[in-house]
Amino acid sequence: MKHVLVTLVSIAMWLPMALFATESQAAGFGGLEPHTFCTILTARDTDARLTEQPVGGVGKISDSSIATVFIDPSRQFQSILGFGGAFTEAAAVTWQKMSPSNRQAVINAYFDPVTGLGYTLCRTHINSCDFSLSNYAYDEVPGDTELKHFSIARDEKALLPMIQAALAASKEPFKLFATPWSPPAWMKTNGQMNHGGKLKPEYRQAWAEYFVRYIQEYKKQGVHIWGLTMQNEPEANSPWDNCLYSPTEERDFIRDYLGPTLKRAHLQNVKIMAWDHNRDDMDEYADVLYSDPVASKYVWGTAYHWYSDGAFQNMTMHHDAWPQKPLLATEACQDGGPHIGDWGMGERYASAIISDLNRWSVGWVDWNLVLDKRGGPNHANNFCSAPIIADIQHDKLLFQSSYYYMGQFSRFIRPGAKRILCSSSQNDLQATACANPDGTVAVVVLNRNDQPIKFNLKSLKTATPVALPDHAIATYLFKARDL
Repeated sequence: MKHVLVTLVSIAMWLPMALFATESQAAGFGGLEPHTFCTILTARDTDARLTEQPVGGVGKISDSSIATVFIDPSRQFQSILGFGGAFTEAAAVTWQKMSPSNRQAVINAYFDPVTGLGYTLCRTHINSCDFSLSNYAYDEVPGDTELKHFSIARDEKALLPMIQAALAASKEPFKLFATPWSPPAWMKTNGQMNHGGKLKPEYRQAWAEYFVRYIQEYKKQGVHIWGLTMQNEPEANSPWDNCLYSPTEERDFIRDYLGPTLKRAHLQNVKIMAWDHNRDDMDEYADVLYSDPVASKYVWGTAYHWYSDGAFQNMTMHHDAWPQKPLLATEACQDGGPHIGDWGMGERYASAIISDLNRWSVGWVDWNLVLDKRGGPNHANNFCSAPIIADIQHDKLLFQSSYYYMGQFSRFIRPGAKRILCSSSQNDLQATACANPDGTVAVVVLNRNDQPIKFNLKSLKTATPVALPDHAIATYLFKARDL
């Protein structure tokens, strides 16, 4: 079944995974017998998709001829906020076109903590984004600085119902942060939401009030905004919604307008994140913002995306320079179409997540939760993939490799977990590990090679030889006291 992914058509066909998940949750989160560990596997060319393997015994003797993944739960680093994806108008409209049973299946697949991925950190957009059906703003009346015509009626058609359905399925409410791609066209120097342009200086205060009004209106709908990124991709001059900011312009808007305006509205607990673009220039923007003590006090941390050059070294430099400012991965997807059945997409996700967590990221958020078979809809023809692709014509859900690879992290590394010391003796064996609040330790190991790899899972007290198939990822769950 090479390169063929599981297709789930209805709630009934979802049942086998749900039964596994119930057993796995019991075993992995508190039900392990002493000195045993649980393995959850996803592997190409097999039926393993977040599948629990036979429980193994924690060993004492290592095989000196094979590689090693070493962990020490006593060496702890950043706290994990969680994992998740993005609610976009494209995702919501696609979701609404499915049958009621498949709409619920999508929500359960992502947000049920037992049968699904247990997402706990998600994103949405303020005004339109490229994954909207068209450009739109909540106030399109030129010069309306008092926001008398502000309305989220567009979001009430599809976007908010999807968010509300997800909140209803979540045992604990997920954190939701919001991002603008562009202010209304009348606030910008180029008079349009696309093709760059800048925020006109005379509308800075009105734009700051716009954020406040958005948070207030969403709260009336039962949706609480945990955080904001100031601007999506401030260096991107693209054919779709965007707005350009230099580092000093971003600093000044946060320091003089957004931060003080949120505080006056008693919304100072809403987290403000800076940058929200690729890793390449993140430190330049951070240096300008965090060197200003007034601007810095308003900024919780730095958001970033995975596109362009990897530049993982910039994350380490960021943490070394500003260890008190968290890093959060806020957008990632495979662009260039839907890539249905592409196993490498999941491997790319996992490799980036491991690299990001090991370089101080506190979470990882995917892009669209669900898209159609074109990789849209998208008003800019900027089609991409998503972990779940909806075949609208046949009312089927096509689960991609990225869905299962995301689940190896989101289901077993829970909010409040602490990343722990984890190292691999081979470059082609990527690994990260976290200690959960419930006393379990999750070790995630990725093998992107064409051959299986045998290695020792070692701690200061234990040594357990294990084998990982080719093109596979496994999460190994231990009780911390056994390590």
